[in-house]
Amino acid sequence: MAAHGRSALRDLFDESPTPHIAHPPRTHHRDFYLATDGSFRESGGGLGAVIETRDGARVARIATADAPPDNNVAEYRALHLGLDVLAARAPRDARVGVLIDHDALASNVNNAILATDHPDGRPPQPLSVPAETRYHWRGIRARLCGFDEVRAARIDSDQNPAHPLANEPDRYQHVNQEPDRCVLPDPPEPARSGSSATEFPPPSRADRNGGGGRASD
Repeated sequence: MAAHGRSALRDLFDESPTPHIAHPPRTHHRDFYLATDGSFRESGGGLGAVIETRDGARVARIATADAPPDNNVAEYRALHLGLDVLAARAPRDARVGVLIDHDALASNVNNAILATDHPDGRPPQPLSVPAETRYHWRGIRARLCGFDEVRAARIDSDQNPAHPLANEPDRYQHVNQEPDRCVLPDPPEPARSGSSATEFPPPSRADRNGGGGRASD
């Protein structure tokens, strides 16, 4: 449960690992948080997305039926869709936290972000993008470059608020009727007394994959 005046997605992001990126607590806070999920079934799948500001205001929810050829394509399509919706509602200088329950996709997002800061554009770990998702990955990368900063956190499927939207899009179709909102978050909270820029990253943030890349602040 989120604290009063805080986004539930923000709390989830703060408690989740960000593959290849370790960073001190002072850099956790994003302006917007986006959770996405894609589902695949022989009978048809779906895409889900939830967007909130850091202070808990809902920006958008999406639940749409889809017919992806496999689960990987479903996950990439969902993130592509969510980033498209966020890009239409957020300023270009926004700092974005992405929540994904797909290990490889979260890893690819952070690798791609780190590659943009590398002198020769090389990611700390090789990107592994399924061939069937290449066009969506191209759109995802374009959207990632359109924000001031993006980081992806890996969450469990049962914690992902976009999961039910993707798995039962017909049941949640009403969320698509919510009015469009371009909500800006409240100003950032002042630093707490005694906080320091030299704080060590918590264990959940450790670069367990040995990426070796640096994270932008």
